[in-house]
Amino acid sequence: MKYTDTQITFSEFPDEISLLINISGCKFKCLGCHSPELWKDVGTKLTFKELHHLISINKGITCVGFMGGNLKEVNPLAEYVKNIDPPLKVGWYTGGIIEENELLKLEFFDYVKTGPYIKELGGLDCPSTNQKFYKIEHLENETKWINLTYKFWKHGTKG
Repeated sequence: MKYTDTQITFSEFPDEISLLINISGCKFKCLGCHSPELWKDVGTKLTFKELHHLISINKGITCVGFMGGNLKEVNPLAEYVKNIDPPLKVGWYTGGIIEENELLKLEFFDYVKTGPYIKELGGLDCPSTNQKFYKIEHLENETKWINLTYKFWKHGTKG
């Protein structure tokens, strides 16, 4: 798995200062995609050593967001982030439909964004979107998927 670039944002994962890692080689190729440059398999290999470096040079972050990639490669990187000292929150965006998929090792994730971009429905900031943003809440005996998609809508209200 390779990444093309990183950025620090306050909006991709609400209430977090997030280091976003843009993963290349996207297989979804959504019509109207805002990042078609990520369709190609280009960039720097995202190893544990590289991830450690990216985290260490971005002091003050509270979350690492993997923007793309596949679960086989993202799960171990998420586990790595959760096991550093101090652990950071982890978010993942996929253009696929991943809701409550058993391949996702939920114990290593705090946020999951799912769904392909469909131009007619709009992105996460549009109430008609098909995309979903979940906070993964880890309780004593269960894990809850809390739909917080509305936080991206104007005024941040459900209705």
